[in-house]
Amino acid sequence: MEDILRAGLAELGLTADEGQIGALVRYGERLMEVNRITNLTAIRDEADAARLHFLDSAALLTLADFSGKSVVDVGSGAGFPGVPLRVLGQDVELTVIDSVGKKVDFVRDSCRAVGLEDVTCIWGRAEEMSQLRERFDVAVSRAVAELDMLAELCLPLVKVGGLFLAMKKPDCDEEAARGEFAVKALGGRIRQIRRYAVPGTDTVHAVVMIEKVRPTPGQYPRRWAQISKKPLRG
Repeated sequence: MEDILRAGLAELGLTADEGQIGALVRYGERLMEVNRITNLTAIRDEADAARLHFLDSAALLTLADFSGKSVVDVGSGAGFPGVPLRVLGQDVELTVIDSVGKKVDFVRDSCRAVGLEDVTCIWGRAEEMSQLRERFDVAVSRAVAELDMLAELCLPLVKVGGLFLAMKKPDCDEEAARGEFAVKALGGRIRQIRRYAVPGTDTVHAVVMIEKVRPTPGQYPRRWAQISKKPLRG
């Protein structure tokens, strides 16, 4: 895993010191160990995890400025993309949210094990986090839901002037077009779609980059049952 991470980060144009590489490796080893017992991720191979979890997450650092930013990872699962962003961006203030308790417990315990004592881990649903409304500079999320639904979960958490980065498959143009009405209704504006290759693979992913241009109206977000049953669509 260490060699894959070093080569992949170099390919992305990112630098990491020995402590950062060590933290990523220890987190990855713990992920593989715990995943044998409880289902945290469908990726079982260490090399695949290095590329498709860690390097895929790290690629966000090439697309936006995270320095000194407060970041919320919505639907973080086993800690991606948030934890690699925090390890490699040491001045990132990270909060992870997931609705599955065992995954939140894993991220919390693993962050402590690798020395990331300052990561906030929350078990719950993003749409119910009224105390976090418009608190973050950046929201990130990976493959959680269609963009029109995902925007309602994430944009209310972002400050005006901040960013929401939705990680998607490369052929996401139609999904982005469907989601544009929801993004606008929630106070956002789609800036662009950026695509990148995951180092060491033939995989290409995309990020829909959304600016928060005005406050989210108070009636949003709705409850998940409403969001999923009737997404915001024009």
